[in-house]
Amino acid sequence: MDKHKIQPRVLSAGQTRKPDNFFYRFFSSQRFLAMVGLVFILLIIFPLAKVYTQKRIVEKEINEVKEEIAVFEKTNQDLRQMIDYLQSDQSLEEQARLNLNMKKPGEQVVVIENLPIATTADEINKNTTSESNFKKWWNYFFG
Repeated sequence: MDKHKIQPRVLSAGQTRKPDNFFYRFFSSQRFLAMVGLVFILLIIFPLAKVYTQKRIVEKEINEVKEEIAVFEKTNQDLRQMIDYLQSDQSLEEQARLNLNMKKPGEQVVVIENLPIATTADEINKNTTSESNFKKWWNYFFG
């Protein structure tokens, strides 16, 4: 019966006994904890990167739409100004003068006719002289 007697363990204050179990050593090692931390960080970073990318795409689309809105508002403002002008008396008077050949009472109309343009070769040759190229350059620089 002496063989089965449990003896108390005596440990010094600085020593603790670690079990020799493989799983205990593996799960409590610094490498395992570093791997778990790295996996945890990756599990957080990838979804954040995806959300950030989607956010940038949405912001870009929002800016493009805002620019389009600004262009449409400018066009709208220009069209309103055109409508206001076309509804004014000044526009009505201008259209009557140009399209209907009307005039105000007491106003005199003057028509200026265009001069005919020289189109034949004889008329063009009359205007140009047959000088040598050297003489043309001499006249150009010292002329």
